Amino acid sequence: MILRRILIANRGEIAVRIMRTCERLGIETVLAASDADLESVAARRADHVIRLGPSPASASYLNVPAVIAAARAAAVDALHPGYGFLSENADLAHACAAAGIVFIGPTPPQLAAVGDKLRARAYAVAAALPVLPGGDVSSLDAAAVLAAHVGYPVLIKAVGGGGGRGMRQVGSPEGLSEALDLAIAEAAAAFGDPRVYLERYVASGRHIEVQILGDGQAVVHLGTRDCSIQRRYQKLIEEAPAPKLPRAVREHMQDAAASFGRHLAYRGLGTVEFLYDCLREEFYFLEMNARIQVEHPVTEGICGLDLVECQIRVAEGRPLGFTQRDVRFDGHAIECRINAEDWVRDFRPSPGRVTRAIFAVGEGIRVDTHIEPGAEVPPYYDSLMAKVIAHGRDRTQALERLSGALARCEIEGVSSTLSLQEALVGSPGFAAGGVTTDYFRRFLEDRPAAEHIG
Repeated sequence: MILRRILIANRGEIAVRIMRTCERLGIETVLAASDADLESVAARRADHVIRLGPSPASASYLNVPAVIAAARAAAVDALHPGYGFLSENADLAHACAAAGIVFIGPTPPQLAAVGDKLRARAYAVAAALPVLPGGDVSSLDAAAVLAAHVGYPVLIKAVGGGGGRGMRQVGSPEGLSEALDLAIAEAAAAFGDPRVYLERYVASGRHIEVQILGDGQAVVHLGTRDCSIQRRYQKLIEEAPAPKLPRAVREHMQDAAASFGRHLAYRGLGTVEFLYDCLREEFYFLEMNARIQVEHPVTEGICGLDLVECQIRVAEGRPLGFTQRDVRFDGHAIECRINAEDWVRDFRPSPGRVTRAIFAVGEGIRVDTHIEPGAEVPPYYDSLMAKVIAHGRDRTQALERLSGALARCEIEGVSSTLSLQEALVGSPGFAAGGVTTDYFRRFLEDRPAAEHIG
């Protein structure tokens, strides 16, 4: 089947990114936009726009019946969910199938399998992947017993989601009850699922992920990414390949991710996430994201593939057309996320109208954005405004290009994390490579007090 008309059930930079590939492939795009996004850059770029619903995400981008109604009304062949919102929602994939609409993503059973973190953990064990000691906790007593067995500190995590929501670190038995209650309440509010599980906390770890791509039969990996620069489990900088990772660990990790994909007979793009314990020199399966990732440009940079095109081709029922031996990696790529946040005031959201937006151009530089002068940053959604990506023949050149590009960017009208990213990229620790997930916290603590004055 050849897809000719696609509904993009998303917004912001990922909607613009999907359109870019569709335009190149000659595929007509229909943007399903909330009231807040009807005049957005993405809406102006789409071939057609259809109103999805009121501005709050719960009434628009997270409303399965509304999304399906928009797709039917637009008479599309397929639906691309982007990332976030309903991108990993098995109910949406089922509804698409029932409506005769191609869902550009994994199958509903695959979404259900990896969307539940406990089920994904069980699949990982079946596929012989290493997992952290831990398991399901249905009560405080069960949590206390398991935590004592695993050993403190431990991490409580939401079964139904990620992104740091429903996640609490516990350093001693005295803090377990409160942390468990908070994690359950947050998980229920964020995902509609109060279930949580518990794992051993790794004090000195790196967040490494492996991009995989499958057609339902063959599965290949597209290398590693390091996503260890995080604030409250939200990624700030990503790079590919992961620097200073022992070759044997890298190869084992990549093989494990591909094996997991084959175990699922995976179809589409997916990211298998691992935690690398720097002290034990071991890695463990964390979760799988069954969608395109925010950080996909760094993988595109080193492997030369258009991952949105790969998604579309697989959704059309085509085989990959290449094997693992055909995948070649070139150089190094680093991505910085620029958010509408006042980072000197505890990252306070900064919605409003952008009055000035200049993004760097140059050799090896790519900017994915939906922002231009006059664009609105609504208060209802994620604050991501742009991603600045640099590619170079090696990490040193990529870092130099990224630093120069960030220095040439300008954003006014709303507060942004642009200056923070400049400082991070220029910090000695990040320049050295291979930082752990606590690096950003230590980086902020070490900043001179004068730099925290707005």
